[in-house]
Amino acid sequence: MITVLTATYNRAHTLTRLYESLSTQADTDFIWLIVDDGSSDETAQLIESFIASSAINIVYLRKANGGKHSALNTGVESLSDGWVLIVDSDDALAPHAIANIRSAICEQSSRNYAGLCFRKAFFDGKVVGRDDALSRVRKEMLPAKAGEIFRGDLAYMFRVKVIKKYLFPIIPGENFVPELYIWNKVAEDGGVFYYGDLAIYCCEYLEGGYSAGFESNLRRNPLGFLIFYVSQIRREPTWLRKLKCIIRVGQCLVFASRRS
Repeated sequence: MITVLTATYNRAHTLTRLYESLSTQADTDFIWLIVDDGSSDETAQLIESFIASSAINIVYLRKANGGKHSALNTGVESLSDGWVLIVDSDDALAPHAIANIRSAICEQSSRNYAGLCFRKAFFDGKVVGRDDALSRVRKEMLPAKAGEIFRGDLAYMFRVKVIKKYLFPIIPGENFVPELYIWNKVAEDGGVFYYGDLAIYCCEYLEGGYSAGFESNLRRNPLGFLIFYVSQIRREPTWLRKLKCIIRVGQCLVFASRRS
């Protein structure tokens, strides 16, 4: 089974676009699992309307606000088997995304990969990050190497039985831990195969979102970023990239000390 997992918080104004992209998939044999991280807008009513009128299978969970990482934990813990693809509430899937994912799963069935990874594109069709002959590859690699090759956000999906072993740490007073902290652990457990020539995910970076507000997010969540950058130093393939992580570690320590 394929599960599309969406953690959402006060994104009622963007969820309809994601819903429409899912309900019009060429392959609708999947579950859309929505974890509402304590939204105070019309998210609950909107999702209830989706469930009432939709032909796709929707599961809705609601929890107290704790950050996207805690909502992802809740979603992953509720699953038992299959594959999970994480899609943000302000993004969407390309029309044949699920069909392409299913084909990839079948194609790699003889290998016990922990994850598969695809490209993201903007809504105008332009691929996020690098798009040239060197990046249009299909191969197994670790996320650090993938970051060097693709130079942009990617769409990861994982075997449920593997990712359930690596939940996000919950840090009191903070509400964010970089996703790559967990993706690295999953990849090192069973490997990830990358489809560098196949974009299945449509995205934009909204004002106030995690990607657009990196610096302020770092200041608000220094310990979450600290555990990521400390772990990332050994994974980075070049000394320059290691140095950048070390600098970030220093920033995190400064921000953490100011907060305490």
